[in-house]
Amino acid sequence: MALRQAVGGLGATLLSILRTRFELFALEAAEQKSNVLVLLGLAFGALLFLTLSLLVFTGTVAVYFWPTEDRYLALAVLAFLYFAIGVGLLIAVRSKLVNGPTPFSATLAELRRDVELVERLKESPSQAVPPEWTPPPGDRP
Repeated sequence: MALRQAVGGLGATLLSILRTRFELFALEAAEQKSNVLVLLGLAFGALLFLTLSLLVFTGTVAVYFWPTEDRYLALAVLAFLYFAIGVGLLIAVRSKLVNGPTPFSATLAELRRDVELVERLKESPSQAVPPEWTPPPGDRP
């Protein structure tokens, strides 16, 4: 009977650990989804403003041959403004991609810690179970 209780306790502990890891993974997956949506929005905005910059520049070249002088300055300022916004958004996308957090870093850290605990248990079998592995009071059978 004691063996059955020990196996049951071990199973409950393992299920509790797995449940915690899957919950953490689900939270990080939702965070990564929102990061991808933000990056897509920034990239779309950058492409839109760079396209507008190209269109205004083309309009500036076409209007260059018209006799009015005020149109040159207005279209040139608009082209520069659109270009600056597009480049700024591209720099923001690059910065988020290069300097952003590693996806699922918290899950990987928890799994790494679990592996270290198992390695410690393999080295010294006479020690008791680490307190990190004991299930919360509500999860015990």
